[in-house]
Amino acid sequence: MARLKTHDEALRLRLINRAAATVFDRGTAALSLRQLAAEAKTSTTAVYSLFGNKAGLLASLYEEAARLFVVRLATVRSTDDPAYDVIRLGVAYRDYALANPHLYAILFADSLGQFEPEEEGQREMVEMYQPLVDAVRRGQRDGQFTAELAPEVVALTCWGTAHGLVSLELSGNEPPGLLIADTYERMLRAVVTGWRVDQGQ
Repeated sequence: MARLKTHDEALRLRLINRAAATVFDRGTAALSLRQLAAEAKTSTTAVYSLFGNKAGLLASLYEEAARLFVVRLATVRSTDDPAYDVIRLGVAYRDYALANPHLYAILFADSLGQFEPEEEGQREMVEMYQPLVDAVRRGQRDGQFTAELAPEVVALTCWGTAHGLVSLELSGNEPPGLLIADTYERMLRAVVTGWRVDQGQ
C-alpha cells in the first residue's frame, strides 16, 4: 500500500494562504512556524519540509503572490486597440487586489526585501510589469501613444495610477463621499488619454 503523502501541494498552498493572512493582519513579526502549523492542523516538520525556515516561507509567499498576479494579467488578451488593453490591464490589477488583498499587500509591502531574494524579486517584478509595457509599446508602434518617452515610462504612470487608487481603496482612505469603484476605469482612461497622440482631437 502506497504511503500517504502529507507534504503535498495542497498543504503548501494552505500554509501559504494562512501565513499571508497572518502577515497581512499582524506583520511578519507575528508569523510563527509553530503557530502556523497548529492553525493549519499539521506538524512543524511539514512546514520545515516544505519551506526550510521562516525566510523560505516568506520567499514562497512572495513567489505565490507574484505568480497569481502574472496569471491574472495573462487573462487580458491583446487586441487591435492597445490603449484599451492598457485600461483592461488596470482593471485586472484592481480585480487581483480586491480578490487577494493579503497577497497584494505582500507584493507591494514597504519591507519587500524580507520576502524574496533580490535577483528573484527583480525577475518577478519584470514579469508583472511586462504586459503593461508591451501594450504601451504596441500603442506607440501603432501611433496611438506618443513615442517621446520610453514605453516603460508611460507604463509606469499607468501602473502608478492604478496602484495609488487601489491602495487607497483597500486601506479605506478614500475621501468622504468618493468611491473609487464608481470611477476607477474612467480615471484610468483619463491617464491613458493623456499619453495619446490624438488627445487634443
